[in-house]
Amino acid sequence: MQSILPNLKIQVNEKIYVKDPETSVLGRNIIKESILLIDEIGFDDFTFKKLGERIGSNESSLYRYFENKHKLLIYLSSWYWSWMEYRLILGTANMEDPCHKLKRAITIVTEKVEDDQTTEHVNESVLNRIIIAEFSKTFLTKEVDEENREGFFIIYKRVIKRIAEYIKEVNPQYPFAESLASTVTQGALHQHFLKDHFTTITNCNVTTTPADFYLHLVTGILNEEKQ
Repeated sequence: MQSILPNLKIQVNEKIYVKDPETSVLGRNIIKESILLIDEIGFDDFTFKKLGERIGSNESSLYRYFENKHKLLIYLSSWYWSWMEYRLILGTANMEDPCHKLKRAITIVTEKVEDDQTTEHVNESVLNRIIIAEFSKTFLTKEVDEENREGFFIIYKRVIKRIAEYIKEVNPQYPFAESLASTVTQGALHQHFLKDHFTTITNCNVTTTPADFYLHLVTGILNEEKQ
């Protein structure tokens, strides 16, 4: 995958940003440092003023790229899910067995994320921590329906649709493929959060991962449906 990813451009809806941050050194630095700063202080305390001070740039220069910090968070989330989609495509390529393909896909979207060295300005491991802690803030808003119509969440939904298709390949009769796929994708973030913060209400820990749980859950459900 490392030899292929540099040739792939992460796709993000152009309506999310004012200027594509991938097109300049400052823009890429905004992305790089915003990830690190949000991870350090949390999205609620994150401001463009603090980011500007961190990167040695005027606050006004950040607004040339993003209208506000909400749009920046949506951008980071879209980048993450686009990267995840590439991982799914490459990770399941040439896999003919539907069960193996589905298990590989579930593992990819639920396992602990390691930094991809081929993307110099994005630390995916840190970005994954942000997605776990902050992703729900992108859509738990009054503007969610309008932003959904604008296509802000299309990449996230594509990831879920892809997993749903893998579920249907394993069991075409299963009636809740999209619901199961979205439960796995979104639920994995929640289980990672519980594992790190509310350990008494999850069985996930250092030895049992969210990937283990969802592989067991999905396999059990689909096998039961076949009987």
